[in-house]
Amino acid sequence: MEKIDGARKFLESVGMPREQRSDLCCLTLLTLAGIGEYDRWENATNEWIRIHDVLHFARVQYHVDYAENTRETIRKQAMHPFRRAALIEDNGKATNSPNYRYRLTSETCALLQCMETSDWSERLEAFSAVHESLIDIYASKKRMQKMPVNINGQAFTFSAGKHNQLQKAILEELAPRFAPNAECLYVGDTIKKDLVKDTQKLKELGFEITLHDKMPDVVLYRADKNWIYFIESVTSVGPMDPKRIDEITSMTKNVTAGKIFITAFLDFKTYKKFSESLAWETEVWIAEMPDHMIHLNGDKFMGPR
Repeated sequence: MEKIDGARKFLESVGMPREQRSDLCCLTLLTLAGIGEYDRWENATNEWIRIHDVLHFARVQYHVDYAENTRETIRKQAMHPFRRAALIEDNGKATNSPNYRYRLTSETCALLQCMETSDWSERLEAFSAVHESLIDIYASKKRMQKMPVNINGQAFTFSAGKHNQLQKAILEELAPRFAPNAECLYVGDTIKKDLVKDTQKLKELGFEITLHDKMPDVVLYRADKNWIYFIESVTSVGPMDPKRIDEITSMTKNVTAGKIFITAFLDFKTYKKFSESLAWETEVWIAEMPDHMIHLNGDKFMGPR
């Protein structure tokens, strides 16, 4: 098809390798630009899109039907390389957010609009001259969206999003108050799932983790009391309900350390939404009231069961 071939020529012209000039990548670029088979390049736009929009656009505009499970391939083979090359940017939301979007950078969109015009060679030369600096600019913008966090005395960064904002609060606000001198044995990130994972220490404590086990969002260990804190960071799903307690208990059946189960929320409003589903004999911590812990029944406060 003419437009797919044009997209391939564009990607080759801006230096993308062969793997990023496949039909799938070309259709992704055309979706980002909103260019159907019979549209003019000068009408290219840079509206925010989702991965799913590529599947829909390819089917409707180019009669190419990709399966739903192609989304991860689009993300890895097209979106990620395009972003590294500063051809596109994302909106800084967490990658698992339904509001996560991509769009062409303004520079890429302007260059696409010059395809098949007398200005093409001149505009391509100008784009190529500043392309490396554009990569630096958009990479810096991406880094600025990340949140610095201190874990076990080391500096890490979380990707943007409410879930990681709450995990940062757990590590920097909850832990010093209610788990002093505790060591973080596990914490995930919405992009890098196992940001910190002390496999050796977890094994020493009796963990048997398979690929099918879903770790709590944060696991802390307090050596002076031999307590393990299992903490779920809840912004939309996943509180410490009875089913989740059973899952973690089964996963840690050989762990002899005292187990403390905590559900953390960003605010009281979110807590109220989940309050009826929380398991008894667990704890609740709310980031907007960091000095307090809600204890759901039982004979002890902040201790293992």
